[in-house]
Amino acid sequence: MQVHPARPRILLGVTGGIAAYKAAELVRRLRAMGAEVQVVMTKAATRFVTPWTLQALSGRPVRTRLWDQTAEAAMGHIELARWAERVVIAPASADFLAKLRAGLADDLLSTLCLATEAPIAVAPAMNRRMWRHPATQENLAVLKKRGVQVWGPATGAQACGETGPGRMLEAAELCERIRAWLRPGPLNGKRVLITAGPTREAIDPVRFLSNRSSGKMGYALAQAAAEAGAQVVLVSGPTALAPPPVAELVRVESAKEMYEAVMARVENTAIFIAAAAVADYTPAVVQPHKIKKETEWLHLELVKTQDILAEVARRPKRPFTVGFAAETERLEEHARAKLERKGLDMIAANKVGKGVGFEVDENCLWVLWPGGARRLPLASKLTLARQLVALIAERYAAKNSAKDSR
Repeated sequence: MQVHPARPRILLGVTGGIAAYKAAELVRRLRAMGAEVQVVMTKAATRFVTPWTLQALSGRPVRTRLWDQTAEAAMGHIELARWAERVVIAPASADFLAKLRAGLADDLLSTLCLATEAPIAVAPAMNRRMWRHPATQENLAVLKKRGVQVWGPATGAQACGETGPGRMLEAAELCERIRAWLRPGPLNGKRVLITAGPTREAIDPVRFLSNRSSGKMGYALAQAAAEAGAQVVLVSGPTALAPPPVAELVRVESAKEMYEAVMARVENTAIFIAAAAVADYTPAVVQPHKIKKETEWLHLELVKTQDILAEVARRPKRPFTVGFAAETERLEEHARAKLERKGLDMIAANKVGKGVGFEVDENCLWVLWPGGARRLPLASKLTLARQLVALIAERYAAKNSAKDSR
């Protein structure tokens, strides 16, 4: 669908939940960025915020009923479905997500979602237990496979007095995501494969070897690549992070599982970003039962894991390959050596240690490639990720342009 960049037409669906009050600020911000906004509310949503408020902010009559005699005389719900260039449901309740997954059309908003050809995004908002319920997670998995963007939720204090995942993203962040969604990104349509988080190498059924990686940088890169228009596949080790808006999320534990997941998906990938902190060694033997504390010394024999990054870089038709180097000393020297040794297209290096690199929200990067380098100064990991993805897109385009000119 062709989007009008100057005056994009956004249909904002508001469903029932306390987070409906945030829709007012979202409408205000969308109008400020030049969008036309048509609000459609469910009956439950009108119990939390009045249609008059959103009508005043949007400058358009708010639609609430499927069987509106005046509008439906001309099949108004079909006209609205055709009018929309993007559909955003914010907040999206657990009930509405279930409806959307099942394809129900028993009110105006669900009917519009079924009738429109416009891309759809949802910003979930619900109690943390409702969010974590297997039914909700299954519904979301199906919606993602259909191409629905899932933005959030955030983690924090909830109106019910509990704390956890389920808060709707703030209007400012949603507006930025919509802005990025509307414009063709530098990686538009490109398949990008990203690894994130640590791996766990089992010693026995209850113990494992791992590292301090939180997965935050890899998840931020997945979000940034999706914002840049890429079709993102994220292979993630164990983390406590909410999934970013990706086409496919593959959860793994061990280095072996991560290797297998990457190799099964690397074909036809344009860009591979190895942000995961994969274990270099794994126990040679995994004990079938819990090891008892019976001796003064315990000896573990470790063997090297498969080098995922080097394996991808060696492929005959390899993707543009980006590695990471986490170092405690001689950062640029070690990173440059790794770049050359593994034949990478680019490497992003950062220092790690107490309070640096791992388990923090900010970082800085030294990015190297054959014949060039750039320093990305201290910033939030999401800001850094957006800068790095822009640089990757730039170098990827330069490499392909050089190929085409030969």
